Amino acid sequence: MNVIGQVTVLPQLPEATSRLSELAYNLYWSWTPHAQALYRDLDPEIWERFQHNPVRVLLEVSQDRLEQAAADPDYLGRYKQVLADFDAYMGKKDTWASKNASALGPVAYFSMEYGFHESLPIYSGGLGVLAGDHCKSASDLGLPFTAVGMLFHQGYFRQLFNKDGWQEEAYDELDLTTLPIKPALTAGGEEARVSVQIGNREVHVRVWDLRVGRIRVLLLDANVPENSEEDRKLTARLYGGNQELRVQQYVLLGVAGIRALRALNVSAQVYHMNEGHAALLGLERIRELVETGLDFRTATETVASSTLFTTHTPVPAGNDAFAYDLMDRYLGRWPALLHASREELYALARHDQFWDGHWVPTFSMTVFALNMSRAANGVSELHGKVSRDMWKFLYEGAEAGEVPIGHVTNGAHNLTFTSQPMRDLLGTVLPGDWTERLEDEEMWKAVEELSDAQLADVQLDMKREMIEFVRRRLREQLTRNGASAAEVAATDGVLSENALTIGFARRFATYKRATLLFRDKARLSRIVNDPQRPVQFVFAGKAHPADNPGKAFIQEIYRVSQEPEFRGKIVILENYDMNVARHLVQGVDIWLNNPRRPLEASGTSGMKASFNGSPNFSILDGWWREGYDGTNGWPIGEEREYADLNTQDDADAFSMYSTLETQIVPLYYAPPQPDAEGRSGWRQVVRRAIETVSPRFSMQRQVIDYVNQYYLPLTERGAALAKDGSQRAREIAGWKSWVRQQWPHTSLQASAHLPATARPGERVEVQATVNPAGIKPEELRVEAVLKRGDQFTRVPLAPRGNGHYSAQVPLEDSGLYSVGVRMLPEIEGLSNDLEAGLIKWA
Repeated sequence: MNVIGQVTVLPQLPEATSRLSELAYNLYWSWTPHAQALYRDLDPEIWERFQHNPVRVLLEVSQDRLEQAAADPDYLGRYKQVLADFDAYMGKKDTWASKNASALGPVAYFSMEYGFHESLPIYSGGLGVLAGDHCKSASDLGLPFTAVGMLFHQGYFRQLFNKDGWQEEAYDELDLTTLPIKPALTAGGEEARVSVQIGNREVHVRVWDLRVGRIRVLLLDANVPENSEEDRKLTARLYGGNQELRVQQYVLLGVAGIRALRALNVSAQVYHMNEGHAALLGLERIRELVETGLDFRTATETVASSTLFTTHTPVPAGNDAFAYDLMDRYLGRWPALLHASREELYALARHDQFWDGHWVPTFSMTVFALNMSRAANGVSELHGKVSRDMWKFLYEGAEAGEVPIGHVTNGAHNLTFTSQPMRDLLGTVLPGDWTERLEDEEMWKAVEELSDAQLADVQLDMKREMIEFVRRRLREQLTRNGASAAEVAATDGVLSENALTIGFARRFATYKRATLLFRDKARLSRIVNDPQRPVQFVFAGKAHPADNPGKAFIQEIYRVSQEPEFRGKIVILENYDMNVARHLVQGVDIWLNNPRRPLEASGTSGMKASFNGSPNFSILDGWWREGYDGTNGWPIGEEREYADLNTQDDADAFSMYSTLETQIVPLYYAPPQPDAEGRSGWRQVVRRAIETVSPRFSMQRQVIDYVNQYYLPLTERGAALAKDGSQRAREIAGWKSWVRQQWPHTSLQASAHLPATARPGERVEVQATVNPAGIKPEELRVEAVLKRGDQFTRVPLAPRGNGHYSAQVPLEDSGLYSVGVRMLPEIEGLSNDLEAGLIKWA
């Protein structure tokens, strides 16, 4: 037919259940299984067919069924309880933030992707799910918080395996009228529209409003009639296309994102960039201030003073850098808008890299984000350390340990990933308000009161549900690929509820080493096929469409799963998404993770498994390096790095097999030998996994850390520098300019009276002579630096007049010390000692 238009006919909900529509448009339901059940029970087939989308269920279900449900006392009772809980949640006044962070300014959080739920596929993996969880906990804690992202109308991609196990990609156009989003409305009641110049085109953007509990998420959409066909594709696919498209998407997210906040009168005092994708928001914020009369440097200081940058990966491919000529095409007009030269602007992003056999200056989104913020963090303790070393070249002369990049270890949103049966069980021993105190480690000790039988019953039910899910998905895949009736029927024997089941699911980037398990297939076969103590594995994960090595890993696992000795015992599922993830983390016995250390910045899937009582079996990298305590899971390999990657793989694979054979499998199958409290070995590891991981790696703990370490200080610092027309920012900018101009003319000489040997506690005299080149003596810090192994100590030298400095420096401990002297410029109000980026060593 020739379509001349479309209309969505909304259901006429019975009065008794009229608020089902209101609830469907708030993602509160995405972490509330009882709320999801209200929609599922209207029509389970529709619920499954449309990715558990309440809005779509209400559109598709018959009016008769709606009337029938409204007349069902049981359904009505559950409906009233869910809505009462929803109202209590939304109306709560004494939130954590109101009691603990009343001085917090409004936060604007920018991310390229968000994983809230499988029905809204605008995420690719861990980064997006983390951002979605961050929003959910910001809501739970009552933060003044608004998120900004992109509405990709073809999402990431739907993953299909062909009959040879090769990943193929399908892109489905989202029907926006059936998603839990609504057009964002201005104060005047009009749909919010903004525009941004990208290259020489004016791109128009519609803004959508997504409600996530108490907070809102603004989603940018360029697929509007005013734009050309090419520009409408700017928000078609997440991480699709070439570098040119990515730069345009980054302009859209950063610049149009700020304009969307302004169009909707959403205030913000703290800006949080989740990865470098969002870095260009700094351009628009500077432009706004320049328009008020500030100069470029003062505006830059003002903007950076209230900005936080979170870096998520040490892998080079995750840190975008672009050639200057490409950036010129899309940022060419910005220097004039900012009253700056091209050199001044690009200097904030410059990263010289070895491309095509020679060194070239590139525009690094990570470097720009670091320079456009006054606070930065990695996502685990080890990742913070790796990041400080990775970016120390930006602070010439500094030790890696003092580079101003901290860390907040990632968490996960407990209620999104903990199954309802496990939540019900936890509710029998935890206090009534436990879901509001998820970060309380003391509270979680009550998990010790759970009996072996209680845990075993709940975990067996979750395992059965997962196995049925796996079989159903395999049947669908085989049927699509034209498998025989016998092959389809054989799925009924895939996996056993009585076998130790290990899960592995994540992005199939090669450094995550998804195929490490197959390094010694003969040994693996013995482990899997032990008739008394069998082991089985479930895999899932997507490779980026352009990542053929990652796709080859998927195909290798698929081919192994088809070999006779592994058939039905090793399985790989297609189309890894949040739905698959929930089933796996809730149903497996153990979670496996074996990235190449130290490239796993954090990882979060293992946290979600442990929320459900599945211990981790993982490389000591990312979060597990902090989470493992000897009682709550098992390590793979040693806490070290390797010069040779093949040697590393051999060592880690050997450790994996050995630990499985000698520790995990024997413990899992050991006959119960309860202690005085009725607890046996395996279930005690389960208890410890829940008890230790749930609070320490809750998203609630993570967001509280962000509030205390970054959001509150940036609220205060941003206000201080912006006060009185950015007077303090102007002073700091002027001072930096003056100091950088004078710095080449300064000089430093030093000497130390060092004996050949000394005793702990002795002091040595260190002297220095400084030519300050006009810089005020009180604006110079001269210090001795003592380095002993990886530790270094800084001892200030006192001014003695006429440029002379000295101090008696203590040698506290035994060992070999290296002694040096350096000077740094400093004034009150800097965010850290290295903010000026200047160090001079004698």
